[in-house]
Amino acid sequence: MKRTSRVRGTGSATRPIDLDAYIASVPPDKRAALRKLRKDIKAAAPEAEEGLSYGLPAFRLHGRPLACFAAATSHCSLYPMSATVIRAHAADLTKYETSKGTIRFSPDKPLPTTLVRKIVKTRMAELGGAKAIVRAVKR
Repeated sequence: MKRTSRVRGTGSATRPIDLDAYIASVPPDKRAALRKLRKDIKAAAPEAEEGLSYGLPAFRLHGRPLACFAAATSHCSLYPMSATVIRAHAADLTKYETSKGTIRFSPDKPLPTTLVRKIVKTRMAELGGAKAIVRAVKR
């Protein structure tokens, strides 16, 4: 049974209350891509805590936002919570649609594990300070 909770002020509307419920609520074609993305983020940042932020699956590291992800109508997205991280990996992201804070990808072609790892490690470094970013990007 899908776990949901009422959204305040919206009558009978419901929303997922955890990552498992969120992933279960998306169409099957996107579910596999989001499961893989979740696994890759957890592997890159095993100390990160899972939760929801603004209704999206989110990871926090030491109480600070690390990354979020989501499914949309025609794509899936990774939000590294930083335009700096996206700029740092611009060369690796040429195959994907990006914006200031979003990396969009097709659910049938999920982001490679190595790329997710690099992005998450760079974001972790950013949370740790500027010198750590330089080291993370060079890895």
